[in-house]
Amino acid sequence: MRPNSSSELPYLGNPEIVEKQINGKTVLDTVYPFVPPYSFVDQDSNLVTNETFRGKIYVVDFIFLSCPTICPKMTRELNQVYRTFRREKDVLFLSHTIDPLNDSIPRLKTYALSLKAVSSKWHFVTGNQDEIMDIADKGYYSIAKKDSLSPGGYAHSGGLLLIDRKGHIRGVYDGTNHQETIRLEADIKLLLEE
Repeated sequence: MRPNSSSELPYLGNPEIVEKQINGKTVLDTVYPFVPPYSFVDQDSNLVTNETFRGKIYVVDFIFLSCPTICPKMTRELNQVYRTFRREKDVLFLSHTIDPLNDSIPRLKTYALSLKAVSSKWHFVTGNQDEIMDIADKGYYSIAKKDSLSPGGYAHSGGLLLIDRKGHIRGVYDGTNHQETIRLEADIKLLLEE
């Protein structure tokens, strides 16, 4: 589905133009990128993959629990969105730690419990650090990397990313700005109507 009105959200990423056959005629079609396959483990030691979110709308971020700068604000804002949609079965949340060495599964579990996050609704995932950094960069067009000059030793985006039911990125929102959180909530409602 492509946007065809101002009330529809854009598709983010570099689209590919492909030829396809319709009724014996060759036509050009625009194919928007999907979030590539991934596999991580959540706060309950459950495997979390693209299949976990099949047919669901979800919001993604990249954080680390010892972050001295933007992560606490991002999590407060995302928690607000979570509370708004906690009863909506088609909206889920996915937070990746970019510091898997320190953010163990038990630590992620304690953190999730402190937010009163339901495990089946909000997944806090860990895994191979290179794979997490790679999915941030190539899958979500987001920044997440080691940086000895950054507070806490990591540089990362403050973005909250909105993913549609088919795995397309449909929006990026500043996770440190409450007005952006309000916009994210409105955009989730638009996707629920698609």
